[in-house]
Amino acid sequence: MQSLLHILRRIDAGDITPAWALAETQEAIAQKETEIGAFVRLANSPRAAEAGPLRGIAVGVKDIIDTADFPTEMGSSIYAGWQPLGDAAIVSALKHAGATVIGKTTTTAFAASDPTTTRNPYNRAHTPGGSSAGSAAAVGGGMLPLALGTQTAGSVIRPASFCGAVAIKPSFRLIPTVGVKCFSWTLDTLGLFAGSVPDLAYALSALTERPDLALGDTSWVPRIGVVVQYFAGEPEAEATKALDHAVRAAETAGATVSTIGLSELFAAAWRAQLTIQNFEARNAFAWEYAERYDDIAPGIRRTLDAAQKIDPAAYDDARRAAHRARRVMGDLFADIDVLLTFSAPGPAPEGLESTGDARFNRLWTLMGMPCVNVPGYVAANGLPVGVQIVAPFGADARALAAAAFLERAL
Repeated sequence: MQSLLHILRRIDAGDITPAWALAETQEAIAQKETEIGAFVRLANSPRAAEAGPLRGIAVGVKDIIDTADFPTEMGSSIYAGWQPLGDAAIVSALKHAGATVIGKTTTTAFAASDPTTTRNPYNRAHTPGGSSAGSAAAVGGGMLPLALGTQTAGSVIRPASFCGAVAIKPSFRLIPTVGVKCFSWTLDTLGLFAGSVPDLAYALSALTERPDLALGDTSWVPRIGVVVQYFAGEPEAEATKALDHAVRAAETAGATVSTIGLSELFAAAWRAQLTIQNFEARNAFAWEYAERYDDIAPGIRRTLDAAQKIDPAAYDDARRAAHRARRVMGDLFADIDVLLTFSAPGPAPEGLESTGDARFNRLWTLMGMPCVNVPGYVAANGLPVGVQIVAPFGADARALAAAAFLERAL
């Protein structure tokens, strides 16, 4: 994979210019894009900025995020050729930091469940996951050093696990979603994909102008609590092996590891997540549903059809269940620093008909907590399987530090 920190060190040393770095990324894309299909479109003549913390860094932007220089089509024929007048807030932040938007990456229709034609960089017969398919595949396949995705249930962490990329779903609203097509205003969260945890931390720090997010002292050893989410169903054997492998590596590196149970309160919140998500989607896509129903992709159309039956009282009950769980979530961290759990039920499924299952991601997205996918295990079929570090809301620096520890351990 490409490392943005390695690129920046070469620029600082005078070995390459930002323009040269950009050209190298373009060459990597040219070599692999035909097989992987990570992009909706690419810039014709991209220019590298000469200054800024991300100068020379090419970034892929998920195609539900507004860009003034590219159409934003959201994986839907309804918005074919639609050109925003301005950039989303995060795209403006990228440009301010000196990054170059190299192109728009594929997304499932409206970031829902209808798959793209993007293929997994480790095995073209398998899905890259969704909905941030193109961003995960581009970074995991070595085409990009940095990409943007979004997560409403598991659309950053799960495809990162499937594609072997490092990724963060930050705390809710750490990155503003202004200019991003809304699916669920309670859940939608912008995230980043990169080649390593230090790359990820540096990029997030630069984009949010928060120096504390950049990794500092690497001697810290976290106290880790392992969570399996009994209410989310059984994982596949390879996911269990990946988690066990991470636990052994963490313990060998000096971490204390304990098992943490989740009460029925969290199970109720987990069940409430879909009610909140789909009721809000019904409202977010009210115009498309009323005016362009036949043009909506079949998967999200079925979701919206079912969502019409969710009444406001059920939605309010679901919100209360989420609030009750958030109020006591902090108690889980009384004797630990972070949680360690599954990123996905297993390796990427075979075929492009499904993007996989987000059941091990939904609770943490609902709680608004920072989550980091850490690769480090390869299944028997050669596909990567990640594990997920979860920290308390607002403790993004802690999540990144613990993920860096685990990455080194693995």
